[in-house]
Amino acid sequence: TTDRIAQFIAEEMNADTFVITPVDEYTDADLDWTDSSSRVVTEHNDPNRHTELVTVMPESFDNYDNIFIGYPIWWGIAAWPVDTFVEANDFTGKTVIPFATSASSGLGESGQLLAELAGTGDWQEGMRFRSSVSEGDVQEWLDSLSLS
Repeated sequence: TTDRIAQFIAEEMNADTFVITPVDEYTDADLDWTDSSSRVVTEHNDPNRHTELVTVMPESFDNYDNIFIGYPIWWGIAAWPVDTFVEANDFTGKTVIPFATSASSGLGESGQLLAELAGTGDWQEGMRFRSSVSEGDVQEWLDSLSLS
């Protein structure tokens, strides 16, 4: 769902995309939050969790003024691989627009927590989308943004 929305945003905004990819990618079994021994549950319970990424900085990152960061909501916050990406990049002079996907959780403080983690950038109010979101709904949200 996050990828589908990101692709639509990229198309509408004539933007490039960058996929935050963990070195050890998550399988469906890893993401089974109902299994107390799954990877995602084990990581959630580890306050020192860190997800190593294949690449932490998109090519030509310094050239971008507006950055959309999309992620699924895990336990009311951004999926933790996003934390690694945010910590590794300097958002100074950039407008950052978070968007999240979740079937039931709201955006919560996920965008605010990422902004605090980044320490730089002009972080905007984000948006949470359900899996059933239409392109029209995403377009309406994009139209409401004030981006340069």
